[in-house]
Parts: sequence; C-alpha cells; structure tokens
Amino acid sequence: MERISILDTLNHVGEEVVLKGWVNTRRKMGKMIFIDFRDRSGVCQVIFLPNHAEALEEAKKLGVEYCIELKGMVNQRPEKQVNKDLATGTVEIEALELKILSESETPPFEIEDEFKEEVNEELRLKHRYLDLRRERMQKNLILRHNVAKSMREYLYEQDFMEVETPILTKSTPEGARDFLVPSRNYPKKFYALPQSPQQYKQLLMVGGIEKYFQISRCFRDEDARGDRQPEFTQLDIEMSFVERDDVIVAMEELITQVVKVVAPEKKLTFSTMPRKTYQEVMDEYGVDRPDLRENKEDPNELAFLWVTDFPFFEKTEDDKWTFTHNPFSAAIPDHHEWLMQKENIGDIITTQYDMVLNGFEIGGGSIRNHQPEALKKVLEIIGYSDEEIQANFGHMLEAFKYGTPPHGGIAFGLDRLVAVLAGEQGIRDVIAFPKTLEGRDPMMDSPSDVDQEQLDELSIKLV
Repeated sequence: MERISILDTLNHVGEEVVLKGWVNTRRKMGKMIFIDFRDRSGVCQVIFLPNHAEALEEAKKLGVEYCIELKGMVNQRPEKQVNKDLATGTVEIEALELKILSESETPPFEIEDEFKEEVNEELRLKHRYLDLRRERMQKNLILRHNVAKSMREYLYEQDFMEVETPILTKSTPEGARDFLVPSRNYPKKFYALPQSPQQYKQLLMVGGIEKYFQISRCFRDEDARGDRQPEFTQLDIEMSFVERDDVIVAMEELITQVVKVVAPEKKLTFSTMPRKTYQEVMDEYGVDRPDLRENKEDPNELAFLWVTDFPFFEKTEDDKWTFTHNPFSAAIPDHHEWLMQKENIGDIITTQYDMVLNGFEIGGGSIRNHQPEALKKVLEIIGYSDEEIQANFGHMLEAFKYGTPPHGGIAFGLDRLVAVLAGEQGIRDVIAFPKTLEGRDPMMDSPSDVDQEQLDELSIKLV
C-alpha cells in the first residue's frame, strides 16, 4: 500500500491508508493514546485503541518529533467532535499498525505551537532544520516555491529562455565588495562570485538570445546593515529590441499575474501601477520608495509604484562622480549627447526604473548602453582610466563592437517580494538557510578555519 498525504485522508474515508510523518503531540486518555500527526500537507488526529494492542504498546514509546510510519483506518468524526481548526478536522485515523522510523531527542524549542514562545533567532538558525518544520516556515517556503513556479510559467508562455550564467566570474567594480575565490591552478589570481548576472545577461543579448530570464544567486560582501544577506536570489530578466515602456508593461503584467495566482486574497491598490519620477516622489514623500497603501496596517493591501527618471550620477564624499544605480545604464535619449560630451553631468537622467511595493524596492532595471562609446563615457565620468576600463570591462566593450541590439531588463528581489506577500518583516524568514545579520551561519559554523594544506595549495598565507 502506497503512502498518501495527511490532507488526502479526506478523500479516503472508510479506507485503510499508510501515512508517514512526525509526532506533533502525544497525550494519554485512560487506556487510549492520541497523537497529533504531521507531514508537509497538514496535521490530523490519530487514536490508538486497546483492540489494536500491538500498535498501542508501540505508541507508548512515542515522543514529540518522532518520525513514524502509520497504517490506519480513516473514520468520519461525529458532528459534535469535528475540529474546525484543522483542515482534516472532519476525520480521525484509527491506528492499526505503527512503525518508528526514527527517534527524536527533545527539541530545543517548541515546534508544534510556534506562537507559544518567542524563540531566539540565533537558536532558530542553529537548529534551522527544526525551525523549518514549524507551520510558519512551511507556509513561507511553499509560498516562495509557488512564486518562483508562477514566474517561470508566465515567462515560458511569453517565450523567454531560461539560461544559467556562471557563479565563478571576474571581479569588477560594480558598487559592492566582491566575494573572492582563489584559483589553485592560477596562483595569486582570483575568481569572484557574481554580485548579479548583469554583464552575462547583456552578453546573452549580444548572443542573440533576445528574451532571457534566470532565478539567480547573487553575492555581495557588504557590512552588516539593514535587512540584507550576503547571498540572495533575484529574478533576472533581459530583453532585446525594447524601450523603457516595453519592459515596464511586460514586468507589470508578470508581477500582477504572480500575485493573482499565489496570493489571490491580496488587494491591489491600483488596477494599473502608477508611475512617478524620482523628483516627484522626493518632493512629495522625501524618499524614493514611498509606501502608498491607503491603510498601512492592512497586510493584504499591495500598493505598487514605478519610479522613473533617476539622476544618472551623484557625488561621493570625496567629490567624485559615481553612478546611482548601474554603470551599464543608458541616459534618456534627450540627455545622450550630454553623456557623450561629459557635460551637465549632475543633470543627466538615466533610463533606470524601480518597482516599489509597500515601501520596499522589489525590482530595478534600465535600458542599457549598447554602444561601446557610450559605456566608455560612463566609466570615464566615474573616474576610471583607459587602462582600468580595459582591464575591468574590456570584454564588454569588445563584445559591443559586433552588432549589439538595443536592450534592457530588470531584476526582482525574490526574497523581498516573498517576504512582503508572506507578511514577514525580514527576508530571513523566507529563506531556507539564511545567515545572521553579521553574515554567520550558526548551524554550519561558517565562516570557519581551513586546513593549512588547503591554504598551501592556494598559495595563501594568513597574516
């Protein structure tokens, strides 16, 4: 007999079934034993009766979080005994046979009633495999799965190609600090983990892919601040032969479709996402990602906003120019000549567009510079010499010589989008195995020391 899910017991009343999962709770009432039994699909009540003596005797050994296999009869509960708090509350499983698959020590925190105690986050992350068993985390990861699934299905329908790009890449100055990976075969040289697939996705446009997407891992070695993670996930998209409005309309349809599929209970504040320029939102709200919800206490209200027309450049503390978003962006057409002449630098507007949701930036992109001369001007303005440009971005300038199509795209922060939809304050609760704010993994105890032999192989000396 094949195993079925606990939720599926509703379709097998009056039948014998096999279930596998974990003991949520155990309680003895007279000669009977009751357990709440859990798998990924839900929870049901199981009763062990004296007329099945062997199963009852085995049930006396059970503890919380024991992993078991159960053969039982699905019985309809009398109307007065229906548990309206359970999806399976109309049925009860009469245990016929019990097999203990794996015993469990007493967990360091309660799993069955996660709202009964406030668990220290360090403890939760140290025993994340137990934390994942809690209903809250199960729901969050299921939601994350459904969001990614819905995104993929929509993009497949729109003829996007899913293409993977490398994790081991080249260290280039793109804003954040790179994670470096030493090369054993090339002593004193390093790979870098990608801050984003930005350069690769543009090179895919050069390669004629035209419509690309990837749910990609990104890595940034940033100081502890805000709700950040050293590694995170984004939905990365790029399209050829498009202008700004083409991307905005397509992405608005994508996100709206995803929300309708995975969170139909959510209320969209606008039928069409409003658009405001950077200057408008700064003048009106004082921030570039305003929360436009009518009732900010309503977790089911979703207020989207497109923010456009950002300044291309801003001054650093040492009075040098830097890009506000991305060095690969293009200036708006009216300001292209200013860029090429390196004039009115502080007034140049870029084609950048951000999608804001409930006060969070969940996505950002732009139309790119597809002409090598224009990209080179951006890099010159932010202070790179010809030698530095060639060393860091020569591969891009070389590629752009060969009939590069106009292109643009966007990247959505998958972690943040899921967190907002789940009603979570932080992204750590929608990531299976996150790091602490300081970038540590208490469960794996990383970062950690490595053997001297490994360091010697990589020609590394610790100082």
